Amino acid sequence: MLMTFFVISFLTNIIGPLIPDIIRDFGISQTLAGFLISSFFIAYGIMSIPAGILVEKWGEKKVMILAFSVASISAFLFALAPNYHIYAISLFIIGCGMAMLQVSINPLLRVAGGEEHFAFNSVLGQLFFGLASFLSPLAYSYLVRNLSNETGSSFLEGLNYLLPEGLPWISLYWLFGVISLIMVIVLLVVKFPKVTLQEDEKVGAWQTHLDLLKKPITILYFLSVFAYVGTEQGVANWISQFLLTYHQYDPQTVGASTVSWFWGLMTAGAVIGLVLLKFVDSRKVLIGFSAAAIISLTIALIGSGPVALIAFPLVGFFASVMWSIIISLALNSVNSHHGSFTGILVTGIAGGAVIPLIVGWIGDLAGLRTGLCFLYITLGFMLSIGFWAKPLINNQTVGSSN
Repeated sequence: MLMTFFVISFLTNIIGPLIPDIIRDFGISQTLAGFLISSFFIAYGIMSIPAGILVEKWGEKKVMILAFSVASISAFLFALAPNYHIYAISLFIIGCGMAMLQVSINPLLRVAGGEEHFAFNSVLGQLFFGLASFLSPLAYSYLVRNLSNETGSSFLEGLNYLLPEGLPWISLYWLFGVISLIMVIVLLVVKFPKVTLQEDEKVGAWQTHLDLLKKPITILYFLSVFAYVGTEQGVANWISQFLLTYHQYDPQTVGASTVSWFWGLMTAGAVIGLVLLKFVDSRKVLIGFSAAAIISLTIALIGSGPVALIAFPLVGFFASVMWSIIISLALNSVNSHHGSFTGILVTGIAGGAVIPLIVGWIGDLAGLRTGLCFLYITLGFMLSIGFWAKPLINNQTVGSSN
């Protein structure tokens, strides 16, 4: 299960460091580059609820094998025919696979690790998720810098033989295809425990979803997830291009490293946030971290190059607690149909499809710095959650009776 968390993140969060290469090598605009990001994340919006239905019908193992199979085939498809249109289709299919994995993983983790250890294992899973996000830009940087090295290893020489001339970053998709194929083999061999879904993990009927969507609280928390994922991806996917455009930093080294530290500090911040939530109401933590993220983004956008190298990763650090707080506030704000409610919330991951596209579109019209200013709207919305959220159950803090 921890390997699955790692692979999901490794495949999901590599697009950002590739953006400058994609724009240059495919000769596309920032808007079209943003559409590539959209094609991946819109799959979450389309596939999340159907994936929950598939899990109930087929079981976690079959769905996960299918997910990694389609991800592997799609990665190989793009590696063999690297052009913009194939890339968009490939990313959409990989995104569908990742949505299927996200829906499958938590109930399985609860049973495989024991219910009494579920909270700990969930945090451990997120740490593996963050570790992969930290390592994938570094893997990209290593490959593109060493593939042209005539004294490289036999592995690199073999990989270089498969690549079109001048497109070393395509090597990542050969790597993704192989990793996904290995996961298919692992899943076929591993014996899975029987999973009985709890009531808050089951996907309800379509009528249940429609009834929930009539409630303003559902729309507000859907928009909250939409805004969070859009902000996370809107920053991470445009860091490298921003540093190249305004400060002339090499995207294959400095850009990739900065994106890596964005995810690394996000992981570190999540751990610190867990401790902080034992002492402070989650809404106050969300307000404080959202305000700090807004300040960090401002410094990154107007500061010098060396300042931006520090400020962008700090946005990741302060965004680290937002997902867990938003989800917990949402689930603690309804007293029934948690499975269906979660399905609607997860659909909000499609924010990662829309917000980066808007940033790129504005960037083409008025410059990328102006485009990234759009994130003040999403960050401001997340700041507002701390003021309007009224959960039925507050997070328990040291000394509280709740």
